[in-house]
Amino acid sequence: MQVGLVGMGRMGAGIRDRLSDHGHEVVGYDRDASLGGVASLQALVDALAAPRVVWVMVPSGEATEQTVQTLTSLLQPGDVLIEGGNSNYHDSVRRAAAVAEHGIGFIDCGTSGGIWGHANGFCLMVGGSDSAVALAEPLFTSLAAEGGYAHLGPAGAGHFTKMVHNGIEYGLMEAYAEGFALLRAYDAPLDLERVAGLWQHGSVVRGWLLELTERAFRADPGLDTLRGVVDDSGEGRWMVQDAIDRVVPLDVIATSVFKRFASRDDNSFSMRVLAALRREFGGHAVHVEP
Repeated sequence: MQVGLVGMGRMGAGIRDRLSDHGHEVVGYDRDASLGGVASLQALVDALAAPRVVWVMVPSGEATEQTVQTLTSLLQPGDVLIEGGNSNYHDSVRRAAAVAEHGIGFIDCGTSGGIWGHANGFCLMVGGSDSAVALAEPLFTSLAAEGGYAHLGPAGAGHFTKMVHNGIEYGLMEAYAEGFALLRAYDAPLDLERVAGLWQHGSVVRGWLLELTERAFRADPGLDTLRGVVDDSGEGRWMVQDAIDRVVPLDVIATSVFKRFASRDDNSFSMRVLAALRREFGGHAVHVEP
């Protein structure tokens, strides 16, 4: 099918390329003209046949807000707007109601897979009306890894699920980081790359994040080129606040969020592991030693 894609950075480019690989026609737009595509949002909408499907992959917050508002003024009743960034689910519920007043469908798509999604497939957590999701479903099935797509409920359900997903990710990463910090402190030197590789075979702690840990140690055994400063995208904060509002204890995840705050005041090895993992799975910027 034909789709408009707004935002062709790390994740957007992976979505564009995987859709193209599966035979879809992607009309792209990015504020950075060097990334290619049409010259404006108006040109993107004009290039699409009705009913139009436009996928937005820009940073959460004001950039997403302005893009959704502009597209709402350009699209027509029956068109569908997909918001695939890491937005707060409260904003997605509000945006869905706002675009519905113009007869436009809204889908919030929690998108996981990082910079590896193009090659391996994405995990897509989708919220929206049945009719809007049915129109866009060929895109989701092409983008997703096997079994990696589900329509979870009305608008907001996708980004709520992605928020929880990212909070769990925080906790898993923190556990790996602390464990490898203790391994490094052992009386005799341990090959941390080898340990990470070993644990991927039959161990109960095996997983993709552990594979990325091994990859990071292979490239830089002591992670000496990194500073242990770990940024956060905001979803961990939202999850902790939501848990407070719903009176749900999140001891491990809340601690992992606060550990990231603490990382900005030290340079511990565990924080360097966390920084390395964010770089490996998401291509996120890291702080490096001068």
